[in-house]
Order: sequence, then C-alpha cells, then structure tokens
Amino acid sequence: MSSDEVSNQKVTVKKSTFNGLILGVIILVGIASFFAGSYTSNLNSDQISEQDLEKALSKLELKLLQNQLHTKQAVAPVKISADDDPIIGDSNAPITIIEFSDFQCPFCARFNSQTLPAILDEYIEQGKVKLVFRDFPIQSIHPNALPASVAAECANDQNKFKEMHDILFEKQSEWNKMETAAVLSLFSQYASKMNLDQEVFDSCLTSGKHIEEIKKDLEDGRDYGVTGTPGFFIGNDHIGFVELKGAQPFESFKKVIDAQLDA
Repeated sequence: MSSDEVSNQKVTVKKSTFNGLILGVIILVGIASFFAGSYTSNLNSDQISEQDLEKALSKLELKLLQNQLHTKQAVAPVKISADDDPIIGDSNAPITIIEFSDFQCPFCARFNSQTLPAILDEYIEQGKVKLVFRDFPIQSIHPNALPASVAAECANDQNKFKEMHDILFEKQSEWNKMETAAVLSLFSQYASKMNLDQEVFDSCLTSGKHIEEIKKDLEDGRDYGVTGTPGFFIGNDHIGFVELKGAQPFESFKKVIDAQLDA
C-alpha cells in the first residue's frame, strides 16, 4: 500500500504480542486539514541583480511552502518537536529534518537507499543538516514495525542507532514477513554483528523499555497530521518547517534545504 493510499484512510495501530509482552499501541490517526497562507512581494527587476532576484524568488517559494503548515489563525512559525529521539549528524546543525518513519514500510526503505545517501553527502556530513528519526510504526499493515522500532531504540542506548537503522532497512525483505519470535531472534543477531553488549540489548528488546517513547512519537505524528510514511518536516523553530510527504527524490529536499539555508 502506498503512502498516498494510507493517507486516505484512518490508520489504527493495533495491539501486537511482543515476546509475551502486549505491545498495545492503539493510535487513531486523523486526516489533518491544512489551509494555505498567502504571501506577496514587490520586486523591481530593474533595481536588483539577477542573482538577488533568484534569491528573493527562492525565499518567496519557501514562504509559500511553510504556509502549507499554517492554519488561518497561525501567526508564528510552525514548530515540530524533535523530542529526544535519535539524531543522525551534528546536533548543532542549523536545519533539521524530522522524519516520521516505519522500518517495515517499503517507501521508507526506498528513501533510505535512494535519497538519504545524497542528503548525507551534501548536507549532513557538512554539518548543515541533521536528521531526527521519530518512530511511526503502522502496525495494522506492518506487524513487525514496532519490534523493529524497539530494536533501533535499544541500539541507540549503546550509541549504535544509525548502524541498526541501516541494517533494518537494508535487510527489510529478510525480516518483514517473519513471525514475531523469529524477528526478535534475528534482531538479536544483528546486534551481535554490530558488537553491541548482547545481554543489555536482549534485555532491552524483550522488556518493552522504549514502548512509551514510541507511543509518544506516534501521538506527536498524529498531532502534526502524519497519516502515512515516510513523512518529513524540514526547518527549525526560528524559520518554521516545511512538510514533505512520501519517498521524495533528493531534488525535493535540496530545493527546500537550500532556500532555508539562505533564509
């Protein structure tokens, strides 16, 4: 099912048995209504250079994109919480990509393999952008997504989030149709290959330690109008955030990020 198809229906995160533990996360995701704002600018092309004109137009386009997240009553930049979720990149980077994602979602895996590498190379590794990963496991169609989120959070406890994040997406086809018990065993094997403290990881994985954190991500995603994965919010609290839905190509991210860096 595509992100667009998911976004056209209410999503119920069902209860799932997680190694004897009830992973009860039932979240009703409603479809948010957005009202586009308006923005006008008076530019005299005879008095400014072509470069200045292009920069002004870029800022205008950014403002229009930002206004898509504003209601008619909004007067301040829209703020999207990063909570205390795992960060890929420099925590002090000026621009933040907040990603709501599902490890079992094929479109999320596509973003990870086709788009994220270019973002890493051009922006994250240059200290310009950081990516905050927030969990949005849609259990109704992806029953192994929640255990995968727990595994990634447990790896994050040992400062190995990105390594687990990458292997979960790279090997998605290996575990996405397994029974829960087999999935847990496989995730434990991944942890072993990453040289994590096995006893600590396994205890975290089977205890449900991070369930409340994952529930918080789901609730926040719902409040922000996330109805499908992956979903992205790009910006910061000062300039506001722009929303991108689905596994967008690198060019879509580049257009927004470049305009925000120049803002």
